[in-house]
Amino acid sequence: MIYSFPPFVNKETKILILGTMPGIASLEKQQYYAHPRNHFWKILFTVLGKTVVSEIYEERIQLLTRNKIGIWDVLQNCERKGSLDVHIKNQQPNNFKKLFDEHPAIKTIVFNGKESHRYFIKSFGKIKGITYHVMPSTSPANTMSFENKLKSWSVVFDNL
Repeated sequence: MIYSFPPFVNKETKILILGTMPGIASLEKQQYYAHPRNHFWKILFTVLGKTVVSEIYEERIQLLTRNKIGIWDVLQNCERKGSLDVHIKNQQPNNFKKLFDEHPAIKTIVFNGKESHRYFIKSFGKIKGITYHVMPSTSPANTMSFENKLKSWSVVFDNL
């Protein structure tokens, strides 16, 4: 059984980015999106107007906090061989009712990949008052080019 991390959110958080479950590299480092070929941090730094991506995890989290962005995963725990979402079984979702009750400023969810969206919808459906955006996964398993991923993610952040 593997477990997700606690959410990075605070009372100011307006946008919540949701993955499915941390991959092996992230679990080993205990950091969101730790795989060196995952495009998550490069995309976020770029769409938020930064030209250099910090390698320091605390600075990465501070960038999100300054921009009222939180991150979490849809699943609380699951069984999975490797890092791919297709291998997930016996999954348990995180407690989103509690999260949204405690953080009512969250009005936008950005799903990092179709699988996180699928698991969320399966467990919670469409929540009134929250806008959903499904983005291409930033995972290295998604072979879409960085430029195309960036273009998709930029559309959402340009409009927020």
